[in-house]
Amino acid sequence: MSIEDFYVQSLRESAEVKERSIEACRAATLRAIEVISEAYRNGGKVLFCGNGGSAADCQHLATELMIRLNHDIQRPALGAVSLATDPSNMTAGGNDIGFDNVFARNVEGLGRAGDVLVGISTSGRSRNVMAAVQTARTIGMHTICLLGGDGGVLKDACDVPIIVPSTDTQRIQETHIVLGHIICGSVEHTLYGNT
Repeated sequence: MSIEDFYVQSLRESAEVKERSIEACRAATLRAIEVISEAYRNGGKVLFCGNGGSAADCQHLATELMIRLNHDIQRPALGAVSLATDPSNMTAGGNDIGFDNVFARNVEGLGRAGDVLVGISTSGRSRNVMAAVQTARTIGMHTICLLGGDGGVLKDACDVPIIVPSTDTQRIQETHIVLGHIICGSVEHTLYGNT
């Protein structure tokens, strides 16, 4: 396959996954927007966790909420934290309590009842995301997961599973960031669009 063919094929595959996601992810995405908007109305915050590329998505989406996404909407900061961006915390946690527990420990320290945890896992099988979801639910937090494939074990562990209909990690990650932008933009509009 030539580079040009790969270019065209990749964009078409990405577009096809997003097209399938319109219906496959609609209800769960709309529910996630409601859950996060309600948490903010009640003075809560959103925590994000994920590994690898999903960790980068956590940082990206937390920033969209904290700073802003739509420059036409003037609003205060919306409390959002990526649990995957502090190397001292991650390495100490990995060393002292095990990598499977690093996110759960931060949820325990930062999460409160009524807050939201967004776990991102392309496979739906990330053990440290699962532990974080379990801890969040124990605290009384709402849990949303951006997943792929069959949703893995996280599908049934979280309150709102958003499952991208693909088994290709790249395509799932590309769609996660689109869905994340839709969620952040919709929350922004819901809370501050008329101001």
